[in-house]
Amino acid sequence: MSFQAYLDTVRAKTGLGPDEFRVLAEQKGLLGAKAAPVMAWLKADYGLGQGHAMCIWASIKADGAPVRPGPEARIDALFSGGKAGWRAVYEGLLATARGYGDDVGVSPTDSYVSLVRGKGKFAIVAPGASFLDIGFKRPGVAATDRFVSAAGWNNMLTHRVRLAAGETVDGEVLEWLRASYEAAGRKVKG
Repeated sequence: MSFQAYLDTVRAKTGLGPDEFRVLAEQKGLLGAKAAPVMAWLKADYGLGQGHAMCIWASIKADGAPVRPGPEARIDALFSGGKAGWRAVYEGLLATARGYGDDVGVSPTDSYVSLVRGKGKFAIVAPGASFLDIGFKRPGVAATDRFVSAAGWNNMLTHRVRLAAGETVDGEVLEWLRASYEAAGRKVKG
């Protein structure tokens, strides 16, 4: 049975559609609630079965859920305010990484942007107001005075370098970026 067929059956049985159920759910304080309490209400008050109640909950949830910002909006928000000065550095790093291969993508969070190769993260860029942290994934490579262990900062990576305000990306950082990218493409045996 299609989603629309479920909605048509619910309307035939109750005389109500998603818009009416949304209003009723809001009046009961259930708009945006998890499935279990909404489905219990729909079953108890309207005699809906599991599938029909789930269909109504999904339509209420989908229409009433806050929209998560897309990747570009998240990147814009991350590099705003006091962190805006790091945007050009991030874009330069991304352009350099994309020069290594056409399989480089980004996956932004609210606090950093992951650089990914295929499905694997190989670096992150995390701006602060007065610094920029760049993390790398280079298993088996010893930490140095400059490229310190990422343990306790981000466990998905192995190393981190911090640029202070006014510092720029140099050749050594770019070498680490390339090595991280290359390591992300290696097949692991075993």
